[in-house]
Amino acid sequence: MRSSDFLFFYVCVLAVIVACRCVPLLALGGRELSPRVSEALGLIPPAAFAALVANDLFDPSTAPDVPALLSALVVLAVARRTGSLIWCALTGMAAFALLAVVA
Repeated sequence: MRSSDFLFFYVCVLAVIVACRCVPLLALGGRELSPRVSEALGLIPPAAFAALVANDLFDPSTAPDVPALLSALVVLAVARRTGSLIWCALTGMAAFALLAVVA
């Protein structure tokens, strides 16, 4: 790939990224969103995180990883009780490490 082709590609990708990230901020800046829209937007980060975790837990090309599934259940209980991402992450790492040593 020539450097001019790469530069053209880079500028195009950069323009799309800037448009997708900055235009909504500029268009909605200072406006009050409805409660339903705010609630729906608030669900995006947990849904994306859950999709990433589910992709690792339920990989069809490998056998079920019992320590990972059990630690996910522990994290689910902590998430329901505390609602804190940091406690979920710490508990998940500790549970996975403990179950990996035991199993």
